[in-house]
Amino acid sequence: MLPWKRVLRPLTALLLTAAVALVPAATAHADSAPSSGWNDYSCKPSAAHPRPVVLVHGTLGNSVDNWLGLAPYLEHRGYCVFSLDYGQLSGVPFFYGLGPIDKSAEQLQVFVDKVLAATGATKADLVGHSQGGMMPRYYLKFLGGAGKVNALVGIAPNNHGTTLSGLTNLLPYFPGAEDLLSTATPGLADQVVGSAFMAKLNAGGDTVAGVHYTVIATRHDEVVTPYRTAFLSGSDVHNVLLQDLCPLDLSEHVAIGLIDRIAFHEVTNALDPAHATRTTCASVFS
Repeated sequence: MLPWKRVLRPLTALLLTAAVALVPAATAHADSAPSSGWNDYSCKPSAAHPRPVVLVHGTLGNSVDNWLGLAPYLEHRGYCVFSLDYGQLSGVPFFYGLGPIDKSAEQLQVFVDKVLAATGATKADLVGHSQGGMMPRYYLKFLGGAGKVNALVGIAPNNHGTTLSGLTNLLPYFPGAEDLLSTATPGLADQVVGSAFMAKLNAGGDTVAGVHYTVIATRHDEVVTPYRTAFLSGSDVHNVLLQDLCPLDLSEHVAIGLIDRIAFHEVTNALDPAHATRTTCASVFS
């Protein structure tokens, strides 16, 4: 039998590949995000867009690089936009979202309160990529977030655990591998299909009353696998497959959150359903 390190090696390679895509050489922090509408605490929501939008990055992402596409897109359309860093491990700079997810949700709770106090709004809208589209559900369900959030929009969220293209299915065969993953990167371990965190998060139903949920998934997702596990069940849920909007869209897990303007257009529809317009391949030019 091959040693467990041989199995973890492709997992590490995949994570590093995602990291390269998410974090440019000159990585910035939330405080250095553009100050005109994005993390500008003097921004006051308009009558057209009365709620601030809080962007929640994914695993190995951060509050700036994950949103270099979507934040300006929303700012240009008149939204007050904010983003946070969460889930930092001691001694690990730039790469966030690796800490225990329940603790990350507590950081989101504090940040949303800060944004609401600064803007004067009574509720916020949350838009998250990958873990950032799933982690807020813990905040909504267990930390009182449902009273402070109008909508949660998840872009390729890991809502029911992932097999990571089958790699996680091999972990039980290698003694110590699961413990190593849980100890070194609890935020990753929490996202494995069948984890205790996932069981708690989804027990009793996927959603909570009073929050509007939208999930935007891609058929080509290689991280959230199978891709349909991103979808939620509930009375106020809108599940969207990107390729149903534009069959030509080849975005995978990273691209759908970073650069896909077709997905971005669907985000704005979810944030302002009263003025939603049809999302098509031509939305890339909108």
